[in-house]
Amino acid sequence: MSLRKRLLNLTVLLGICYSCVHAAVYGPVISANFPDPAILVTPNVTYAYATNSGNINIQVATSYDNGTTWTLLNGTDALPDVGPWAIVNSTWAPDVIDRGDGTFVMYYAAESPSQNTHCVGAATSTNAVGPYTPEAQPIACQTPGGGAIDPAGFQDVDGQRYIVYKVDGSSLGGGGPCGNANGQYSTPIMLQMMEADALTPMGNPVQILDRGPQDGPLIEAPVLILHNGTYVLTFSSNCYNTDLYDISYATAPSISGPYTKASSPLLVTGDDGLTGPGGATPTPDGTFMVFHATVNFNPLTRYMYTATISWNGTVMSV
Repeated sequence: MSLRKRLLNLTVLLGICYSCVHAAVYGPVISANFPDPAILVTPNVTYAYATNSGNINIQVATSYDNGTTWTLLNGTDALPDVGPWAIVNSTWAPDVIDRGDGTFVMYYAAESPSQNTHCVGAATSTNAVGPYTPEAQPIACQTPGGGAIDPAGFQDVDGQRYIVYKVDGSSLGGGGPCGNANGQYSTPIMLQMMEADALTPMGNPVQILDRGPQDGPLIEAPVLILHNGTYVLTFSSNCYNTDLYDISYATAPSISGPYTKASSPLLVTGDDGLTGPGGATPTPDGTFMVFHATVNFNPLTRYMYTATISWNGTVMSV
């Protein structure tokens, strides 16, 4: 039994307010295949973006009540052109930032035939819904390590822009779920400094986290936020198509680390009736997040859920 569930049992016994120790998980708020969701909050509309489904490269949903109710924009593709370096129907885990000058930047992963693996790219639009225009070249491929996936943008308090992404070592093969059964491949999370345009990398990426024995074959889906002076990196571990998939996090005193993984995941199978929760994206202020959970393994179908986040120092709970 998780610590959160033990606390819940204690509150029932003692008559303590449940909401004082447990925030809320809502959903599914999108009852359609909408995996790896990202969230963008603007003054009037909240947007969510997700991995390709059907013939849509990047899915889009909107909320006009601060993330309470959502509308999937059926038939709308935020990225109809995936770029000359990529192929369609292989676009994963988008993230969108507001650059602050009237331009939105979308980061995404897509398969590159020339690299025979996934790379991380970027696209721009003056409309949050799109269509986004892709850059001619990817930002990172990390081909020897198995490719680059799951990008997410971050802007530090000094204005410096970054992206984080996963080197997809688990794609190199090795048997078992997600191809890394013996743990012979690293799946590091990389931090890449970006120019002010949020499109051009500066210098070389640095590794800030990697999988450990407790993480199964991989860690992935990194998102970086800053909460009360602490850098918080959310991620998923274990294999996405099993019920071991989870949402975890690590914290650090500086952006480059060292990052310390939390003593237990934020969400696992069984919490709030969820199966395989993962692919979480918190809002930059760390108060709310979107994520997916599995509702069917064959075919693999993942709906979007939301959660409010509470904090006790650097400890997250939902």
